[in-house]
Amino acid sequence: MDAKAWQIWISLGLFSLTFPFALAGGEGSWISLWPSLLALSVVLLTQRVLFGLFLGAIAGVLLLTGGDPLAVLPVLLVDHLFPNFQSSWRLGAIAFTLLLGGFAALLEHGRGLEAFVSRRLARSKGDVRKQFQFSSMGLGFICFFDGLANSMLIGSVTRKLAGKVGVSRVRMAYLVDSTSSAVACLAFISTWITFQLSLIEQGLADVGRSGSPYVLFFQSIPLNYYCLFTLFLLGLSIAFDFVPGPMRKFERRARASHSPESLGAQTGAPSTDLRAAAIPLAVLVGAIMGAFMGFYWLESGTFQFGWTSLARAFSTSYGAEALVVGSLVGVTAAILCYPRQPADAKGPLSVFVGGMATLLRPIFILIVAWILGSTLSSLGTAETLSHALSGKLPYALLPTVVFLTGALISFSTGTSWGTMGILMPLALPAVFVMGDSLGIHNSDQMAMLAACIGAVFSGAVFGDHCSPFSDTTIISSIACEVDPADHVKTQLPFALIAAGVAVGAGFIPAGLGLPGWAGVALGLLILVGGVVGSGRRFRP
Repeated sequence: MDAKAWQIWISLGLFSLTFPFALAGGEGSWISLWPSLLALSVVLLTQRVLFGLFLGAIAGVLLLTGGDPLAVLPVLLVDHLFPNFQSSWRLGAIAFTLLLGGFAALLEHGRGLEAFVSRRLARSKGDVRKQFQFSSMGLGFICFFDGLANSMLIGSVTRKLAGKVGVSRVRMAYLVDSTSSAVACLAFISTWITFQLSLIEQGLADVGRSGSPYVLFFQSIPLNYYCLFTLFLLGLSIAFDFVPGPMRKFERRARASHSPESLGAQTGAPSTDLRAAAIPLAVLVGAIMGAFMGFYWLESGTFQFGWTSLARAFSTSYGAEALVVGSLVGVTAAILCYPRQPADAKGPLSVFVGGMATLLRPIFILIVAWILGSTLSSLGTAETLSHALSGKLPYALLPTVVFLTGALISFSTGTSWGTMGILMPLALPAVFVMGDSLGIHNSDQMAMLAACIGAVFSGAVFGDHCSPFSDTTIISSIACEVDPADHVKTQLPFALIAAGVAVGAGFIPAGLGLPGWAGVALGLLILVGGVVGSGRRFRP
């Protein structure tokens, strides 16, 4: 029997423990934590996110039915699956994610982004290495809409040019990985956003609280410290040639083998018009923002322009519809701008459908994560955990604990979406349950909520950024043609620096009431001081 078969049998053995737990009664007790622990253990053991979340969801239903296997299917379908499709947010999440997957495929095959980097390099003056890396970083910000698409697009473009300008491929893998999940997690238009919003919505519903998921998401951005400090550190590393850890030997080797030549001769002329990517991206962003404004005007009956109106538009109850309508307009623009291809090449519609197909698995993960969250809500898991922590865990340390827990889960399992799906249904209700038990004012609870949302996102991206099991880590390695083990060991020093600053300057102060922007400023000062102060010590 091979290793994979043993992993399945061990997972099923763990799952079988659900039956005695169910007979003992799971609601409102420590046993209600079992579905989360089972899901985490199976994902860690098998590296199969969908399988782990599914077993956790089935275990939750078994606890609710007292261990009756015949009642599992009807309860699962009627109480925990079908209600998800009655929510406009969740239906919109599925449609928007699929549409954006097709949109990303159109940009990749159109090669307009490759033209962007080639053109920047051909016009560069001064330090070629820095110009190349900053151009690639800028491309990472342009490809904000999907982490995996970001990794594959930028990696495929930069690996062809990195050696010509004396930059090692492990360095490019770090750059590609750093501007993939971190950017997608912060972007308000991405394949991540609907998953994030649906988890926030579910966390609020679990404790009977109201609020706009989009507003809470925006409030969490300056508190998403790991993602922000990862991007800050990347920029500083390029500007000051900061290269800690094993990456230095790869950089020395790349620079030693590089012979400066005419940059124009090295890069050549771009083969595709940049407009094939620029126009669809501009239309996508403009159409989604316009759709939000349009639905806001219809809902409120006012036709005002300005930043205040735009901010209020993102709290409209038609958020899902706006995302879908705007993305449909963006996809149409991408199809119309798709470059003319040879007769035997794939057409834009075929490319679009193929791009949507690549996101079917994440969609299934999303749905199973909803089911698991629903069962945890019915079991009262968050209340059990929160009451147990009250008086033992200081309320101010909640964001720090959430981040460290998420970082441990994501690094061990390699899944950001799985980490969010496991942790968000526990962390968000805990904010209110602990806050109510301690008599914390509602406004302070909402501030803590934003900090914990940022902590969940940060912890999830940590593993996505540096775990050897992460699909983003592996895709970044493949796209840049480097060994995944080399990528992980050269990436870890940067990830640990960003995580350490996120805890010390971000989550601990945020738990004590420091505003998000102040934590960002403090962390940036620490990073600048550390990088500049290191001098030549960490230069190749």
